[in-house]
Amino acid sequence: MSIFNSIFGEPKPNSISSNINWIPLEDLGQIEEIIALSEQFPVIIFKHSTRCSISRMALKNFENEYDLGQNVSAYYLDLISFREVSNEIASRFNVVHQSPQLLLIVGGKSVYDVSHSAIDAQELKSKIQ
Repeated sequence: MSIFNSIFGEPKPNSISSNINWIPLEDLGQIEEIIALSEQFPVIIFKHSTRCSISRMALKNFENEYDLGQNVSAYYLDLISFREVSNEIASRFNVVHQSPQLLLIVGGKSVYDVSHSAIDAQELKSKIQ
């Protein structure tokens, strides 16, 4: 553990404080899974840079505000560790790579994507309902 993580901490998906059942996005093959799932119900992808304090704050705020329950599959991408997956997401869903970034996938397409301070759980909820 680095000295910075021991002082500031690094939020972990599926931590006790999170009410989101994050699915780690670590493999290119999962993108096909996401596309297939999105034909049945909405899927979100949260792209997070573990080296960025803005990304950490956006993730924490999103987790604190999130209340979509089981109606949505939520994928978490550590884009530092899995940059090739992040690049493929940008290409496949025709979005500009940003970090942090939230994408809403419906019917195999990104229908909503935001980054930085525009990431808002209530706004996402309004896009889904």
